[in-house]
Amino acid sequence: MKATAKAHPIQGLVKYHGMRDEELRLPYHDSISVCTAPSHSLTTVEFDPELDADEYVIDGEPVAGHGADRIRKVVDEVRERAGFDHRVRFESENDFPTNIGFGSSASGFAAAAMALSEAAGLDLTRPEVSAIARRGSASAARAVTGAYSHLRTGADDQDCRSERIDVADELEEDVRIVAGMVPSYKETDSAHAEAAESHMFEGRMAHIHGQIAAMRGELREGDFEDAFERAEHDSLSLAATTMTGPAGWVYWQPRTIEIFNAVRELRNEEDVPVYFSVDTGASVYVNTTADHVDRVEEVVADCGVDTRQWEVGGPAQVLDESDALF
Repeated sequence: MKATAKAHPIQGLVKYHGMRDEELRLPYHDSISVCTAPSHSLTTVEFDPELDADEYVIDGEPVAGHGADRIRKVVDEVRERAGFDHRVRFESENDFPTNIGFGSSASGFAAAAMALSEAAGLDLTRPEVSAIARRGSASAARAVTGAYSHLRTGADDQDCRSERIDVADELEEDVRIVAGMVPSYKETDSAHAEAAESHMFEGRMAHIHGQIAAMRGELREGDFEDAFERAEHDSLSLAATTMTGPAGWVYWQPRTIEIFNAVRELRNEEDVPVYFSVDTGASVYVNTTADHVDRVEEVVADCGVDTRQWEVGGPAQVLDESDALF
């Protein structure tokens, strides 16, 4: 009853904001994302009837409190579906910086849901596993199905699950993401909790369905410029809603803005196809194509941040026993 799985983090393209059901993590509206590889989370789990209590470890550190509660929601859902109550040993590692706005909770819970389902002997499709992963993080549902994926809202697991979008080949093969890493601790859960209290939230809800439909069409047609320009504007819409909530969350740092300006300068003065995107954090995804990625990374690095080059990542995968963490 042991298994290991790997999943890639996500970049939100049309992002979700706020949850109408905190327990099941059901978002107010649909969302679309793209997985970023080779960055990944690797998770090994083992159900053991001899254990007295669950053991959770991430990046070598025991997990307790709120973090353990989130993991337990995913574990408990798998235990309920499997029809047993064995305790679990759970260990996970990330190969990229976490909690700075690069989707580590998405990859972490996606890998966890895949490994737990496999260890429990559940025969599930990835969309079905995505509904389990969603209990830890709504974004994790999309990391399960991978590449460009669409999480639909709904009132239950039959509706609120992720599906992979069939996109043009060039968007799978040619898109490159330069990660501009701006360290700044953030609390995504807090932002989601107060999302609906922003006076701009109703405006976001009014236009989000049209954004989802347009993004799906652009991805299918291989329209890089329109799809990633839309992602850039959605980032600004998300930030406006977040910043106008009761807490006035402002995640951006001076280097975040510097990267925004550098991207626009590349686009306007050098005619480089490049667009920025941010989730709930200060770090920046800079989206471009393979032909231009080295020039883009050079410019982003000149803003005084560490960078990485990423490609489009696939779905969560169960790995061989030789890859286990314990």
